[in-house]
Amino acid sequence: MKRRRFITLLGGAVGWPLAASAQQSDRVRRVGVLSNFAESDLEAQSMVEALHQTLQELGWVEGRNLRIDHRWAAGNPIRIQAFAKALITLQPDVIVGHVTPAVTALRKETSTIPIVFIQVSDPIGAGFIANLAHPGGNITGFTTYEASMVGKWVEMLKEVAPRVSRLAFLFNPQTAPFVTRYYQGPLESSARSLGMQPSANPVHNASEIERVITALAREPDGGLIVMPDSFNIVHRERIIALAAQNKLPAISSYRFMVAEGGLMSYGIDLVDMFRRAAGYVDRILKGEKPADLPVQAPTKYELVINLQTARMLGLTVPDKLLVAADEVIE
Repeated sequence: MKRRRFITLLGGAVGWPLAASAQQSDRVRRVGVLSNFAESDLEAQSMVEALHQTLQELGWVEGRNLRIDHRWAAGNPIRIQAFAKALITLQPDVIVGHVTPAVTALRKETSTIPIVFIQVSDPIGAGFIANLAHPGGNITGFTTYEASMVGKWVEMLKEVAPRVSRLAFLFNPQTAPFVTRYYQGPLESSARSLGMQPSANPVHNASEIERVITALAREPDGGLIVMPDSFNIVHRERIIALAAQNKLPAISSYRFMVAEGGLMSYGIDLVDMFRRAAGYVDRILKGEKPADLPVQAPTKYELVINLQTARMLGLTVPDKLLVAADEVIE
């Protein structure tokens, strides 16, 4: 995917509909964005670009009637809490919280500033909202996956690598506490129904990632699920490399991990989710309350398969999966 330089988003409003621009107040509104990704991550920049571009299309022009303040924690729990506090100090009109750790940190700092979350798996279990239809309070947004989604990951991995009998799932309990309360039960049930022995593998740093993957590969017929977790995204290069070195079939929920050498993914279009979140930011800036905006589920899922990686692992991808795939990387 061709990416424009991020700086182009800071330009003027040439070519935007005058009517859209005219709808907004002359007062400069302020939006904060808190992410647990790294600022240098090109995928994260693509997501943020979608947010910026959609806000511009809705008439919110940086330098004219909008200012956006970004903070990037890069998977560091101490930094994300400090950045949350710093953003609250700026008194923005609305804050976009990307992934569960960001929203958790923001919620500790404010109960009044509107928050729109993106890529949160279990907003009710995390205590962010009262229910999906009527969130209540100052928080609403866009969920990531139903708990049943893990069954898809297990089934697809088994179809590609039918010999897998030991299935490990990788996550950091600090950045993805929802894994144990939301995903673990359905994942273990799905794995056992297909004759696989599941195991939870919490990790906290790069060396623990290496230890888990290396140990899994010491015995034959191991498989890996890279759980939806900002920590795993920050460390994805290492995870992909270790899976390849150890000939370990793995599935994740992120297309970009497959583009970077992973075997396969099934998950949501995160760029699309950022575009949709811009609509909620727009509505809040125009006076609507987060409590009245229902939490929305994903609308787009995509299956991506890397055939080069499959061949390297000695795997044959079934025709039915190739036909079902949204993208096949040769």
